[in-house]
Amino acid sequence: MALQASFLLPALSARKEGKVSNVVKESAFLGASLREQHKSGLLVPVLRTQRGLVVKAVSVAEPAQGVREASLQGKKVLRQGVVVITGASSGLGLATAKALAETGKWHVVMACRDFLKAETAAKSAGMAKGSYSIMHLDLASLDSVRQFVHGFRQSGRPLDVLVCNAAIYRPTARTPTYTADGYEMSVGVNHLGHFLLANLLLEDLKKSDYPSRRLIILGSITGNSNTLAGNVPPKAGLGDLRGLAGGLSGMTSSAMIDGGDFDGAKAYKDSKICNMLTMQEFHKRFHEETGITFASLYPGCIATTGLFREHIPLFRLLFPPFQKFITKGFVSEEESGKRLAKVVSDPSLTKSGVYWSWNKDSACFENQLSQEASDSAKAQKLWEISAKLVGLA
Repeated sequence: MALQASFLLPALSARKEGKVSNVVKESAFLGASLREQHKSGLLVPVLRTQRGLVVKAVSVAEPAQGVREASLQGKKVLRQGVVVITGASSGLGLATAKALAETGKWHVVMACRDFLKAETAAKSAGMAKGSYSIMHLDLASLDSVRQFVHGFRQSGRPLDVLVCNAAIYRPTARTPTYTADGYEMSVGVNHLGHFLLANLLLEDLKKSDYPSRRLIILGSITGNSNTLAGNVPPKAGLGDLRGLAGGLSGMTSSAMIDGGDFDGAKAYKDSKICNMLTMQEFHKRFHEETGITFASLYPGCIATTGLFREHIPLFRLLFPPFQKFITKGFVSEEESGKRLAKVVSDPSLTKSGVYWSWNKDSACFENQLSQEASDSAKAQKLWEISAKLVGLA
């Protein structure tokens, strides 16, 4: 979703040194068992049930999970849906979690790296107790992704919708930082972490009895070269994927997917192409067999989001008014959250393999992806290489 600084002012391309991540230490937090998390109050209590169990009443404050139907006064009613949202402690993720939780029709699992930040954010947003739970997920560690999936299954909840939203953007980084598994950070978190998570949780989506199961991966206008923003240097481009095939290590191969010199802004844009290609490959491989809806979207330019926190101060100062008054592309976090919530739950948006966008009248429409972002051969090659890197092949 980030627009490159040069779109506003070429002079804003000043860079700073990146810092080595500390993801290994953070991932160790998962050593606590679910029961210990429950006692500490960090994980909302869950109800362990078996699929097929009939419950006479469902409480919105403390919903029963994992049941096919709820019977209320002799009438069959649709059970509460369960949606997992990555990066739900701030920005678009939090706004979406709030929008869905407020309907009373969804229980939101906030998959976040920082428990306390997520809990504070949920309370500040006014999310009702029992409408959400928080589980630790560090997408910069493939072990953390696997532990999250294990923990989610232990909770006894079904999975009806997965939203791959979390992202990092380091436009001023002069040198790459790396995930716990040794991959360049932007692609490692934005693409590879989500790639593993979505593949592992696909089995849970298949088992869901919810009427409309969905897997949603956030795209970006910056990864589409058929847009003005997508043509702002540095332009996204995956090349022949030689850097990705080499492991993005920066030592034995380039840290960039296309094998070129490192550029923090391009690394983010490349990761968003990967997200959109991944969605389409999921659709091609699994939609007909499973009926699951696979979709991507660009909810608009959220110029005030924390995604820009590593940009230079002048950019953060000027970018919001530039988007509001010049491009007219500005979208508030609240509005963007409602848009993503619509893609999660609206019965009219069940078409699979689609990239959703909104016009200036806030009307949703099926947008066209760029030639590279819709290249089926590249999507297949990306899938195969990614599967090897995350240990699925």
